[in-house]
Amino acid sequence: MKLETFPAVAAGASAAFSLRGVTRRLGGKTVLDRLDLDVPAGQFLAIVGKSGCGKSTLLRLLTGLDAPDEGRIDRGSARGPSDIRIMFQEARLLPWARVVENVAVGLTGLARGAAAHQRAVALLDEVGLSGRGGDWPSALSGGQRQRVALARALIGKPKILALDEPLGALDALTRIEMQRLLHRIWHRQGFTAVLVTHDVSEAVMLADRIVMLDQGRIAMDIDVTLPRPRHHGAPEAARLEEAILSRFFEEDR
Repeated sequence: MKLETFPAVAAGASAAFSLRGVTRRLGGKTVLDRLDLDVPAGQFLAIVGKSGCGKSTLLRLLTGLDAPDEGRIDRGSARGPSDIRIMFQEARLLPWARVVENVAVGLTGLARGAAAHQRAVALLDEVGLSGRGGDWPSALSGGQRQRVALARALIGKPKILALDEPLGALDALTRIEMQRLLHRIWHRQGFTAVLVTHDVSEAVMLADRIVMLDQGRIAMDIDVTLPRPRHHGAPEAARLEEAILSRFFEEDR
């Protein structure tokens, strides 16, 4: 299968964010090396690569949790504290707060009281946890806790949602359910999604575009044009996954 290069942001199109010459060094090692990347608003971007290639470091830079040693990051119109949110592999819920209160934490500095409660309840309904707002996090399954984490990340209506292996600890069936949920909400709300994942199949199922990092540089950048909704095991998806995996492991041959 031919892997097509994803075109640069079209003239006049708004960019969710851009990286220019971004370099980050950690412990004497160059983790990201003069990285250039343009991502249009509303795109679902998946970032894949082997451990240590710089995937999570890129997300930390994008969300402002870290700063580059060189280069610049333009986050477009995402200027406020709620405009970029991140969801991690661990749900990181507050065990002393009920589910609805954990979701409302995402509105800190934006809303409080009855308004925050109502928005939290609405988000719980959207992620399939209607009626569970009064539960404690300990009463939820792993997949349900990740749904709460997703609601918390989205309650402030971010322009960019960064996803750092958020489904990696889930069992196979729960992971597929969460992929479908994430796709539905992204499609409905229209935010820019940036997913870091080791799972190439997951990237193919969700993304408009897949970027592979290798030694801190972009080794592959492809457009995923498969029609939505996508289904695991579909021949077209399997062929694309195999093409990406072949590139992924070609250095080991």
